[in-house]
Amino acid sequence: MRVLSGRANWPAGVQRVVLESTDSTNAEALRRAPGVQAPLWICALRQSAARGRQGRSWSYPEGNFAATLAMRLDEPPSRLALRSFVASLALHDVLEDLTRTKTPLALKWPNDVLLDGGKVAGILLETTGTPPVLAIGFGVNLVHIPQDIDDRQGAFAPVALNGWSDREVSPVGFLDHLACAYARREAVFTRFGFAPIRQAWLAKAARLGQEITARTSRRNITGIFRTGDDDGQLVLSTPDATVAIPAADVYF
Repeated sequence: MRVLSGRANWPAGVQRVVLESTDSTNAEALRRAPGVQAPLWICALRQSAARGRQGRSWSYPEGNFAATLAMRLDEPPSRLALRSFVASLALHDVLEDLTRTKTPLALKWPNDVLLDGGKVAGILLETTGTPPVLAIGFGVNLVHIPQDIDDRQGAFAPVALNGWSDREVSPVGFLDHLACAYARREAVFTRFGFAPIRQAWLAKAARLGQEITARTSRRNITGIFRTGDDDGQLVLSTPDATVAIPAADVYF
């Protein structure tokens, strides 16, 4: 088995820190935010208090991947939020390369990656400061399937990359390849805007054209997943209307 490791043409002008342990790479990025000028990747080999969206716990067995990209971006919140799609595409790029497209990969709105129908990776965006520092947290089940998963994740049982790839993947090796993949997608977003990112994301979207349920803080909305709009909102066709949803958990 070949080993995925070493820097793979690390992006110019991007900084990199690998920690033996921390509470959470996103929390570490937010603490370091005042000193962030150039983009900074923070990777941790161990996390003691990993977390996901809406304050949910994120199990982190040692050997899996946890990293955060911190960037100072003088942009409105609506544009910062679109980095969720940039990030999920970059994750898809790396996982597709590792599995050599033999495994069904899909992107679940807004920011999860599914491998053979199970959740293999997730993304968490947070901001702090003025102008804001955006922290994009990545969690990937490289080796281990987490056991203590928050049951609000519903039907998306966790899966691990191990067993689907013909290459042994270390967290640092994954970081090097993800940093390059993200830089390529970010360059497209910066130069051409959201349109090509949106088009590429929809081409990989799970359950596009099928019935799904979006669970917001106020209600559940079931309808046909029509698209993601120019603002990154989920668009569902229900029996009563076409609905654009800015934030929700999605269930199939």
